Amino acid sequence: MKTILLIEDNDFIRENTAEILEMTGYQVLTAENGKMGVEKALATKPDLVVCDIMMPVLDGYGVLHIFNQNPQLAGVPFIFLTAKTERTDLRRGMELGADDYLTKPFDDSELLSAIAGRLARFQHLKPEYAPTPTGLDSFLRDAQQAGGLAALTAERRPHAVPRKQLVYAEGDEATRLYFVQRGRVKTSKTTATGKELITAIHEEGAFFGYQALLAGTPHHDTAVAVEDTTLLYIPAADFTLLLLRNPEVSHQFVRLLVGRVQQQDEQLLDLAYNSLRKRVADALLHLHAQQSAFTPADPLIQLTRDDLAALIGTAPESLSRILSEFRQEGIIELTNKFIRVLHSDKLRGSNW
Repeated sequence: MKTILLIEDNDFIRENTAEILEMTGYQVLTAENGKMGVEKALATKPDLVVCDIMMPVLDGYGVLHIFNQNPQLAGVPFIFLTAKTERTDLRRGMELGADDYLTKPFDDSELLSAIAGRLARFQHLKPEYAPTPTGLDSFLRDAQQAGGLAALTAERRPHAVPRKQLVYAEGDEATRLYFVQRGRVKTSKTTATGKELITAIHEEGAFFGYQALLAGTPHHDTAVAVEDTTLLYIPAADFTLLLLRNPEVSHQFVRLLVGRVQQQDEQLLDLAYNSLRKRVADALLHLHAQQSAFTPADPLIQLTRDDLAALIGTAPESLSRILSEFRQEGIIELTNKFIRVLHSDKLRGSNW
């Protein structure tokens, strides 16, 4: 049974609303002012708070501020009740992190619907996500679609980024999270000798740029559009609020981030110990799997030879030699515009 904390100074509204909630099947805690509400929340953590704004002793804004600052209470869904309808009041409540806002008088069905929606927040997140870049992107997409906070990409203005245009450079200040609505973006690092090494290709539906946000540091890599791309920009504050207000989200995100670091370690080992032929085969398999998710009927790998070489960590001339060998063996189809994997089992099963 879910526990609702109802903080309301009007006796009639408090008692009537509590009765409706109890009839619906919720356990209800009531408080007649903000101070008493916080005390009850500290004694018994609620699953959701319904709180009036204009109250004696401590108003609703003060209650929400205390919830946000207290690790024990942070992340509890919060619905404001108020008779005030001015836009500035609405904006102030949302900026503080309120999940919803109902204006008095409200229908019982309206309140119950708002509560049900807030309680459902993040419940559709899977218990586990694969500790891979694909798993991380799946998790972020799920979190993006969850209720509570406004969806991360909702009503964001799309930004067109032409092919080869810089999104951010290594050393730039990290101010936002990026979402690929259409197209592709590569992230890369440059060696001391000026050689580019691509660390990831971010396809449609992927988020990137979050590592620097989490670390509170400038970007440690460079991001460039591989083709004409449309990006959505998500302010750092929105992304941080998503993590801070939801401990279960933060826990999964950290686990997935560790998984990505482990995969990057494996990439470094591959560069150090695997043959070039094996590295090219692994890269083709990975890119083939990525494209299969978008165009399963005919997944084509469309990267320039320079970009593919930078992803593998070799010279374009060496890459061309290996690709020619694969084409002669009937493993791939090779043109100036794309690579089509014909026999993924041969790429995966051979000893290089």
